[in-house]
Amino acid sequence: MPTFLEFKIDLDNFIEDLSRRLENNDNNIDKLLTISDKTYINFVKPMQIMEESLDQFFTPLSHINSVNNSDKTQEVYANSLPIITEYSTKLSQNLDIYLAYKKILENEKATLNHEKKRVLELNILNFELSGAHLDKKTKARLQEINIKKSELSNNFSQNILDATNAYEYIICDKKDIEGLPESDIKNAKFEEDGITKYRFTLQMPSYIAYMTYGKNEKIREELYKAYVTRAPQNSQIIDELLLLRDEMSKLLGFSNYASYSLASKMAKDEHIVLDFLHTLAKKSKKQAQEELATLQKMSIKPLQSFDTAYYSEILKREQYDLDEELYRPYFEQKSVIHGTFEFLNKLFGIEFIKTDEKLWNEKASSYDLYLNEKLKARLYLDLESRKGKSGGAWMHNWQTHSKDDKTNEHLASAFIVCNFPASSHENPSLLRHDDVVTFFHEMGHAIHHMLSAVDEYEVSGVHGVEWDAVEFPSQFLENFAYEPHVLKLFASHHETGETISDAMIDKLVRSKNFLSAMGMLRQLEFSIFDFTLHTKVYQGDAIQNLIDSLRKETALIKTPSYNKFQNGFSHIFSGGYAAGYYSYKWAEVLSADAFFCVVDEGIFDSKTAKKYLDIVLSGGGSKSMEVLFYELMQREPNPTNLLRLNGIR
Repeated sequence: MPTFLEFKIDLDNFIEDLSRRLENNDNNIDKLLTISDKTYINFVKPMQIMEESLDQFFTPLSHINSVNNSDKTQEVYANSLPIITEYSTKLSQNLDIYLAYKKILENEKATLNHEKKRVLELNILNFELSGAHLDKKTKARLQEINIKKSELSNNFSQNILDATNAYEYIICDKKDIEGLPESDIKNAKFEEDGITKYRFTLQMPSYIAYMTYGKNEKIREELYKAYVTRAPQNSQIIDELLLLRDEMSKLLGFSNYASYSLASKMAKDEHIVLDFLHTLAKKSKKQAQEELATLQKMSIKPLQSFDTAYYSEILKREQYDLDEELYRPYFEQKSVIHGTFEFLNKLFGIEFIKTDEKLWNEKASSYDLYLNEKLKARLYLDLESRKGKSGGAWMHNWQTHSKDDKTNEHLASAFIVCNFPASSHENPSLLRHDDVVTFFHEMGHAIHHMLSAVDEYEVSGVHGVEWDAVEFPSQFLENFAYEPHVLKLFASHHETGETISDAMIDKLVRSKNFLSAMGMLRQLEFSIFDFTLHTKVYQGDAIQNLIDSLRKETALIKTPSYNKFQNGFSHIFSGGYAAGYYSYKWAEVLSADAFFCVVDEGIFDSKTAKKYLDIVLSGGGSKSMEVLFYELMQREPNPTNLLRLNGIR
């Protein structure tokens, strides 16, 4: 059997293959349930192996639908969702399996290791959160809800992608592109009927370029308006999703979806989460108001939402003499990738070796990861923006480190997807420093999954990690993208080879927390909105009214009435962050605390970094992150380090 799976997908026969697999699984489950003396080895392990095999089969479809979206992938993905959701729901509600897991835990608790106990405990919790213990009528309704939710979430995401792909703004007057970086001008430039024109879209590299550097206020507003009014049909999807989530929660015995969400997280109750968020907002607001007052001095007119990126860039240059465009030649994409690899080698002893593998796109690549000269995992990179590719950046796991029922070791693999500027024969992909931070962030997720030493699939890598702790490893790593010793490893001019100067690094580090309190308030606005939205049923205009009321606390610039931000809030309506967006800040407390400890120890000589590898990265989801963090630091997290990290007094 090969160490890593070959990336391939048969779209023409996918639905048929999926149905056959699920039918085989159902038959195997029926056989397993006939075992009279069920044990972890003869019952739980085969269940895990089936789940792993199904995940490995389905992941390429969800991946290709995100990175090479087409009518065909949309059709197959949309048609597969009801099938896979019905199977998953039925499985998660199977009373016989639920009772078997409870009995096995009771019988073998004294002899099972902590990994196996964690598998059983999390499965029992998940069965209860799926309604396995409820009557047939209720379970049937929960199954209907889950199928409908998955369809709606997919439609939400597809609507955003379609709207993003459909929009373009054509500039014919060269004056309107004055001030834009030369690389962004080259990417936008095209010829039509003998006339040079410039195309700007809602894809991130293009959109950010004009919002940050475009002098024409009317064009900035036009782009901004197009961005915040995308996919208006999603408002109806939001109403449906919220009703379904509330109904599901109540059927399962919870007062609301927020309470249901917290049942599997580190945070204990709703009040703790909202107090945490509102306290951060209160501590950040005064400094945020001071930052806005300084920013306002850059414009003779009152600032609007579509002005902040543009005038922030001007202010940053004035305060720090920092021109982000001057940095991009030092952050050529390939150099950043290999520099990140070198950093991880120095910090943890990881080595990356490029493979010769045919993938889904010529710009995609793969690397084998070695730890202490032993093959450990495979990493897939797809980093450049293109049409038909979902916006944003993410890590997605494919294979997971585990041992099967014959104790054969299976290695891990993961995808990192970003939307960096596209490279060509004429133009390399030159990144903003924010892009470098993004890559470090996603790499933090990837190594969390790939460096797992856990043998049980369901708690290995990112599996089994509480949702409000899963951002800890990604945020921990991204913080190093500002460290001088780290930047010196790879920040060199792509033409001259000159290493980035100490003066340039100093400006970058000093500017790290530029307008950080304003940024903190914006993230808290998203978090408070998400969590509050799920504490009771909001519909229609009530959703907009909720946002407007929260913005009195968090938004220092009045948001235009046409802004329908919620229609594009993919994290909570098509991702896994519903009533969990607060997790970014919750996990940032952990990451800031651990990061400062490593930095204070000298980074590459840090004992804490070695412990982090051995405890957090190796441990995956085999223990609660609360337990792993205590093992790492020998104390509880210190929340003041979060404010320190963000430069908030």
